[in-house]
Amino acid sequence: MSRNFSRGENRSMVRRSRIKMTLFGAVLAHGIANAQTEPNLIPAWDASDETNTAQIDHGAWQDILDGYLHSHDSGINRVDYASLETSAEDSAKLSEYLAHLQGLDPRQYSRLEQKAYWINFYNALTVKVIVDAYPVDSIREISDSMLAVGGLIPIGPWGDVRANVAGLDLTLDNIEHGILRPIYRDSRIHYAVNCASLGCPNLLPTAFTAENVESLLEAGARDYVNHPRGVDVVDEDFIVISSIYDWWVADFGGSEDGVMEHLVHHAEEDLAERLRVFDGAVEYDYDWALNQP
Repeated sequence: MSRNFSRGENRSMVRRSRIKMTLFGAVLAHGIANAQTEPNLIPAWDASDETNTAQIDHGAWQDILDGYLHSHDSGINRVDYASLETSAEDSAKLSEYLAHLQGLDPRQYSRLEQKAYWINFYNALTVKVIVDAYPVDSIREISDSMLAVGGLIPIGPWGDVRANVAGLDLTLDNIEHGILRPIYRDSRIHYAVNCASLGCPNLLPTAFTAENVESLLEAGARDYVNHPRGVDVVDEDFIVISSIYDWWVADFGGSEDGVMEHLVHHAEEDLAERLRVFDGAVEYDYDWALNQP
């Protein structure tokens, strides 16, 4: 398997992940309310106009990506939240872009146009959540709600109302689990929406559009599966894979066998061959540290 950083660095990432999960408690994993369940459609958003060929302008979001998203030797793209937070002009541009999206009714557009709209909306909103709270070490420190587990612990921003579209309040969870997952039934959605963490699939440097959404989803899947934070074959009897495949197993065939089939499908040939014959132990890990330089 092609690796972008050393096994020692990868082991360090795994150790950091385990420490974080111990501190927060395993029950606090992102999406615990939805983990290993079917997505829950919000019926109000299940509409489209396939006769509408209009395109939504995501140029402002592309400008933000061009200015503040950087590649990294680790293979994990990083966002320069510190610089974005201190730039009044670009912070305003991000806010104006989100206001623009909230001023539209995506149901008046085609399904494909909506798919790009919701992915960009989720990612831009996540970046704004981080910028508004910066400095933080993890997105999980940001929350309007607290969970009493050995004391008050923040549970992340995903269930907090952060936007309003067509008169309907929206949370990040609404966008991911109430719209994108149930409407499109596309497991590659998990490689498109970014949770601002090192363990997450990359925030891509190109804004999604109806024209490029398919190619970007496929590229995101291949990039993540073939990176050690997606799949790390430790030896012939032990692999470590992302907790995404545990939390959202319903989207990957509903079982560990289904997950393995998905991984083989997107893996490069060397990794695919090793996974086809693999019959050992599987462990899940995730690194919640902020994806900043």
